[in-house]
Amino acid sequence: TYTNPRGEQVNLQQYTGRPVLVVNTASKCGLTPQYEALQKLHEEFADRGLVVLGFPCDQFAHQEPGDDAAIEQFCTINYGVTFPLFSKITVKGQEMHPLYHELTTMPEPIGGEVLWNFQKYLINREGEVVAKFGPQTQPQDPALVAQVESLLA
Repeated sequence: TYTNPRGEQVNLQQYTGRPVLVVNTASKCGLTPQYEALQKLHEEFADRGLVVLGFPCDQFAHQEPGDDAAIEQFCTINYGVTFPLFSKITVKGQEMHPLYHELTTMPEPIGGEVLWNFQKYLINREGEVVAKFGPQTQPQDPALVAQVESLLA
């Protein structure tokens, strides 16, 4: 189980059978506008089953300094985020969150260190990671959208 910004426990198993896009996020990054595109992706594909999950992280140049409530408020007010957000986590180092330990220890090209904020992992309905997209890859990138479409087909 994972904690959301309101302190509630969320079991990710509730998303079993649905494609999931996992993203480490930050509110004060040059890539922060990706929140808007992630929200659009969520709105476009949620009714077909896609789940976008945001995991705030402050490990890259301290670009996520706020507490969970501030992060959620920032995302809601500035980008209209309605997809699930979780409590701030670590995505590298000894305190690495178990989810990211699982993701980063997979064989390349999926595994490997998280490079920066907004790295994306696409997981199929069976819970297998099928693609990793770097931080610079926009959520509306044709290759990412094509992968989502194929998982929803």
